[in-house]
Amino acid sequence: MNKISVLNKGAWMELSAKPSGEFSVLYAADSLALKEGKGIEKGSDFPESIYRYIIPIWKQAISAVQMNKAGKAIDFYPDRKKESPHKLTFQKEHGLFSLSSSWEFDAQHPNDLKVTVKLKAKQAGYYSIASPELALFDKNNFKWATVPGVFQGNQLNANFINAYAYGQGIPDVPVMVRERTASTLSPLIQNKQNISLAVIPEPGTGRDPWAFDAKTQGNWNVGLSVLNRKGNMMPTVYHPVLGQENSYLAKNDSVSFSFRYTIMAEDWFEVMKHAANDVYKFKEILTLKKTATSLTDRVLRMANYVTDDSLSMWQVSPYKNMDIGAQKYLGGVYGSQKDAIKNSDYGAMWMLAKLTGNQKLIKNRLPYARNFKIAQQHSAKDFFYGASEGQYFLQNTKQFTEEWGPYTEPIGSTYYLMMDIGNMLLFNPDDATLREELKLAAEKLLSWMKPDGSWEVAYDNKTNEAMFKDILDLRPTFYGLFIAYKLLGEQKYLSAAKKGADWYIEQAINKGSFIGVCGDTRFAPDFATAQSVQALLDLYDVAKDLKYQNAAIAAAKIYTASVYTHPIPSSNEKLVNGIKRADWEISQAGLSFEHGGILGSANHHGPILLASHAGMFLRMFSITKDSLFLTMSRAAAWGRDAFVDQKTGVASYYWDAMDKGAGPFPHHAWWQIGWIMDYLLSEVKLRSEGQISFPGGFITPKVGPHQTYGFAPGKVYGTTASLILGEGLVKAESPYVEYVTALNADQRKCFVVLMNNSEQQLKTKIQLNPQKIPGQSQAQSKELAFIDANGKRTLVSNNSNSLNIELAPFGLKVIEVCY
Repeated sequence: MNKISVLNKGAWMELSAKPSGEFSVLYAADSLALKEGKGIEKGSDFPESIYRYIIPIWKQAISAVQMNKAGKAIDFYPDRKKESPHKLTFQKEHGLFSLSSSWEFDAQHPNDLKVTVKLKAKQAGYYSIASPELALFDKNNFKWATVPGVFQGNQLNANFINAYAYGQGIPDVPVMVRERTASTLSPLIQNKQNISLAVIPEPGTGRDPWAFDAKTQGNWNVGLSVLNRKGNMMPTVYHPVLGQENSYLAKNDSVSFSFRYTIMAEDWFEVMKHAANDVYKFKEILTLKKTATSLTDRVLRMANYVTDDSLSMWQVSPYKNMDIGAQKYLGGVYGSQKDAIKNSDYGAMWMLAKLTGNQKLIKNRLPYARNFKIAQQHSAKDFFYGASEGQYFLQNTKQFTEEWGPYTEPIGSTYYLMMDIGNMLLFNPDDATLREELKLAAEKLLSWMKPDGSWEVAYDNKTNEAMFKDILDLRPTFYGLFIAYKLLGEQKYLSAAKKGADWYIEQAINKGSFIGVCGDTRFAPDFATAQSVQALLDLYDVAKDLKYQNAAIAAAKIYTASVYTHPIPSSNEKLVNGIKRADWEISQAGLSFEHGGILGSANHHGPILLASHAGMFLRMFSITKDSLFLTMSRAAAWGRDAFVDQKTGVASYYWDAMDKGAGPFPHHAWWQIGWIMDYLLSEVKLRSEGQISFPGGFITPKVGPHQTYGFAPGKVYGTTASLILGEGLVKAESPYVEYVTALNADQRKCFVVLMNNSEQQLKTKIQLNPQKIPGQSQAQSKELAFIDANGKRTLVSNNSNSLNIELAPFGLKVIEVCY
């Protein structure tokens, strides 16, 4: 090959990467030869022994095959060529194999070059075909590179642990990663000309995470890399993987591998989006979705669950002359004897109490949860004065603790004091105790901020010394100071929040380097990246500096690589615990990681059902008009009944748990109530073009960027209204109907906002019961009207509280009930 050019706006641009065209096949004569290649010596003492969840997957990650050192590489150029209309075929005869490859352009996507390589063994052994080396990119001069879901960045990183384990930049050695946490199968490079090249295995090549009746998440069919075996910078995919299924060939056995190169004068995001939407059909994902239960119905069922003392595992414990309340947490916690308790989403707790008027919540939950928050702050006037003592309370030993060790994180103050207290104060702004607690936490966070605007990851509780010096605090710790400014009004907090955000933009977003907030995986990157998007959007709303909005968009684009876009969902029948399920019902496509990459839980458990990012992605679509955000939001939220416990309405946390509900994490229901309400209200605002809108509060810790609502009234086509939620107020025959209800008590008007969460025109019946309006048990409807987008009222002649409704695909309609 001597030249690669790309047509861009009518002109040809020559790719500034040295053309090559070299082929490579990996070979090992037997299983012993597979193990002869050593992995690495450096990194073998990482992670520390306490991190029991991630040690096994790290050992896998540094094995000879994943380090791309197993077997031997046979590099060659073809020795024969055949031409036919629209196709070139190259052939090679080698002592070990015969190989032929066909090359043709994709008629539908002219920037795609489709390749099929066929190999026939002349000798028995293990074989792996590498996609040929089209070009050699400049390792020291590129704009972006990524294996989506695993690592990304604008430079090679010689710090192997940071690059490989944390995904901070591109490892400077030619690792080969598994597809189980590669969110979109498209390793790619964007050069300084803004030409991007990706190599994309054809659909069906990668593993199916649930092949038929059991989890097959760990199967390894495709290896992906940014540096090839020789260490040249060229996106490369391998199939089959040495030592894995189909890699052993007897003499005269054959194997085939199809993939495509995409070369565009576009940035990395457009090319990754092409791989997802056009190759893996992600943009069509909603067409298969069916649902048996509306999200609104799930919220109502979970509202009953969280107030059930036994099911929700609610506990009240005496501590320091008061009673504190939270839910049992049966996962791993430092020092726990299965006695840990925790609250998750304070915003959702206060929101649900306000919207429903539920007296059990108001009297028997919120006061004790508030006490928990007060007790959670470090009160001794020492190094930690004002900081959070930890996420969890251990009932047996009467102490607060962090998840995975005796340390204190500055972001813990942002999360477990300032975010939670901030949301509580939105509902009760005159709570002087909480205001004082917020100020104390803000001063602590301010004192711990370094001159450059950063924080330490953690401090040792005994020595006060900084810990985890090998990683930076690449998380939105600055957001706590933004909350302090919003509620306390002191300019110093806003200035510090901006300084912290500026550091975060430069060190994290611009470089593609992040860490997470889950201590049990040693802070592997997670949903904190999505939180930073909303944190920056909130800061932009106040500071009005476009750099914050632009950084939020950049971070949101990076976070799309935490969402699976493969394999393509189908209607094929599968078995889950003996129950027949269509493949699309249990599909990973559209679901996000808790954490992916080399260390994350997605390696074993797959993605999570807790889609905290769904509302934020709708807000991002409103800003960018990029439909990937819209599709990803809806794909996460719609048609997930196979993961929902039907009794409680609670979805499982991890994908591989299927429909086991909350399991050992009962507090997760609050997060689910929170993200679903954020999603629904964000859809309402989007579909009404902002004419139906309710103020959003602060982000909740720690699973993502969803906001709380209900602390202040909003507008429904110009009329002031407050959100309400009443079981039995609205009954829709179709499970595709979602609804939001709001009240103008002065005018005795109740608004019912209906949405069609499907791609099909919908005709259904709606039953209304005004007596279910909170506090209005004697209410009777006097008049019903439809309100259009212009605020025009059309009276409904049928006044029986039973209406036949038509909703367009993705449609919205508002009923006004005068009572």
